[in-house]
Amino acid sequence: MHEENPAPTTPPALFTWEFAADPYPAYAWLREHSPVHWTRLPSGVDAWLVTRYADAKQALADPRLSKNPARHHERSSAESPAGRSAHAKGKVGIPGERSAELMTHLLNIDPPDHTRLRRLVSKAFTPRRVAEFAPRVSELTDRLIDAFAERGEVDLIHEFAFPLPIYAICDMLGVPAEDQDDFRDWAGMMIRHGGGPRGGVARSVKKMRRYLAELIHRKRADLGDDLISGLIRASDHGEHLTESEAAAMAFILLFAGFETTVNLIGNGTYALLRNPGQRERLHRALAEGDETLLASGVEELLRYDGPVELATWRFAVEPVTIGGQSIATGDPVLVVLAAADRDPARFADPGTLDLARGDNQHLGYGHGIHYCLGAPLARLEAQTALATLFRRLPDVRLAAEPDDLRWRGGLIMRGLRTLPVEFTPSKI
Repeated sequence: MHEENPAPTTPPALFTWEFAADPYPAYAWLREHSPVHWTRLPSGVDAWLVTRYADAKQALADPRLSKNPARHHERSSAESPAGRSAHAKGKVGIPGERSAELMTHLLNIDPPDHTRLRRLVSKAFTPRRVAEFAPRVSELTDRLIDAFAERGEVDLIHEFAFPLPIYAICDMLGVPAEDQDDFRDWAGMMIRHGGGPRGGVARSVKKMRRYLAELIHRKRADLGDDLISGLIRASDHGEHLTESEAAAMAFILLFAGFETTVNLIGNGTYALLRNPGQRERLHRALAEGDETLLASGVEELLRYDGPVELATWRFAVEPVTIGGQSIATGDPVLVVLAAADRDPARFADPGTLDLARGDNQHLGYGHGIHYCLGAPLARLEAQTALATLFRRLPDVRLAAEPDDLRWRGGLIMRGLRTLPVEFTPSKI
């Protein structure tokens, strides 16, 4: 009688191209054997990865974990776990944001500044305001599908999942229509270089910064009902919002508001194409006019293969214990949302896609005071995109082998580079 092979005692390789294609086996190993795991990131920064659901939820709401990158302290090799030096200080956050003077946004600050700035923009994302935006999202969705419906094939990332949230968030911010293609180009540069050299992202960030400064100046003379105009009004009415803060806020709403939704639509469509039973279930519900499955289905897609793999950076402001692991002051902490949302201790059969899953309190948009401000808009865009796509192109199918698809190997976000599909051409 042969003994079973023991579980590997060394951690799996992280942040390789193979890992990017399917990180879930590695995350399962970490949850089981090293749930709060010290590792070196591709940037050279050493950080803690938090992988279990209960620990992740605690960390996301823990005020001892600051969002301010200035709280990042280097550790000597004598202090560092396994004798490794936590070097590469400064390589945290979005490339180029520091040199472009865009640091004072919601992902980099703590209360009370975080409370003040979030209050200023939260009114733009209330359920009522998002509902008012629904016809525009529907119009954009149909327009994009019109452009390729007669061809019978398309890369859904490039021509659908990517442009939809770009144009939507530009409309909400108040970027004039004639300038939106420039934003699309800059955003495309950020996505293409998200897992590669930081220079391309930094150049795009600086271009956005210059443009936003000019746009804020122009809007002061012609305020509208858009979000940037609202930030200017708040500044002019004693809210103490500086021009740099206004530009940083507009930047992060754009930056955080498009790539998450690109990946939600892309990953979600791919998951449905790979799970025909669930896709047919959604077809039937939509044909019967029942949109409840669509709403719960988007939540399940966020849990199953969400757009944000790791929550953005946190830094311990004092010694903290998470999951039994001691974390030193200044240490970077990254909560692995993708691992937490497949934790079998929290979700039954977590590797199975179930569009009707109940009690689905996933962490796909975070938890606590930094919960994603734009989540209502992203949900609207995803629900509209998926419902319209599968209604208008009912036989849409993959036009490539899954193993041939490539995933962007970034740190925070996870999404497909391309999603080629084919379908019966449809007259507009």
